[in-house]
Amino acid sequence: MNFEPIGVIHSGFKEKFGIPRQPGLAESMRATIELLPDFASEEIVRGLEGCSHIWLIFIFSACTNKGWSPTVRPPRLGGNRRVGVLATRSPFRPNPIGLSAVKLDAIICSQGKVQLQVSGADLMDTTPILDIKPYLPYSDQIPSAHFTLAENYQALEIPVIFHNNAKQQCDIINKKTDLPIAQQITEILRCDPRPAYQRSAEREYGIRLHDYNIRWSITDDEAIHVHSIEIAEDVQNN
Repeated sequence: MNFEPIGVIHSGFKEKFGIPRQPGLAESMRATIELLPDFASEEIVRGLEGCSHIWLIFIFSACTNKGWSPTVRPPRLGGNRRVGVLATRSPFRPNPIGLSAVKLDAIICSQGKVQLQVSGADLMDTTPILDIKPYLPYSDQIPSAHFTLAENYQALEIPVIFHNNAKQQCDIINKKTDLPIAQQITEILRCDPRPAYQRSAEREYGIRLHDYNIRWSITDDEAIHVHSIEIAEDVQNN
C-alpha cells in the first residue's frame, strides 16, 4: 500500500514542543491546508462547505524515522506508566498516522489553488495530509463513549502574566500581523506542555510559535509567566 499526500498544512507550530496534545484545545490557532497541485480542483471540495468540522488524516512526519514501541509512557499519565501504544495517541506507532477533528472556517479556491482554513488543529507546520473527511455529528459524536485512562481534560485555570516586554511585543505583533498572539499563547500554555519529569518552578521553557521564540515558566505562586517574545533567529537572518 502506497499512500500519496493530498495536501500540506501551514500552521504556527514550528516544532513539536508546545503543540497541544489533542485538537481543539487551542481554538484560536488557525491553520491553512493547501491541496497539492494534482488535487487542487474546485470539484474535489464540492459540498464540503456544508461542514462545520472535518477530520484530518495525516502523517506524523517528524517521527517517521524514529521507530515505534509496543508500549509508551503517555504524558497524560504523568510519563511514569507504560501502556500499549494502541491505547494511546502517541505518534510513535507501527504506522505513524494521526487523526484530528478541526473546525472548518473557510474554503478558498483561487488562481488554481485550493485552501482550507481551519482552527483548533494540533498539527506541526508542513505536516502531510493524507485525506480529509466530513465530521458527521449524528455518528461521530457518541455521548455514551468513555475511556478510563483519559476520562476528561482540564486546562490549567491559573493566571497568565505577560511581563512588560512580552506584553509590548504582543501589541506590536497583533498590529503588524493581526494574530491574536496573546490569546494563542494563553491557550497553549494552559495546556501545560511541560514534560511530566521536568516540572520545576525554577525552570524556564521556550516554545516556537509562528516566527517567534517565547520564554515562559510556571511558578510556585500558581501562575504562568511569559517572560519574553522575540523574533526567531532564522527569521531575522532571512
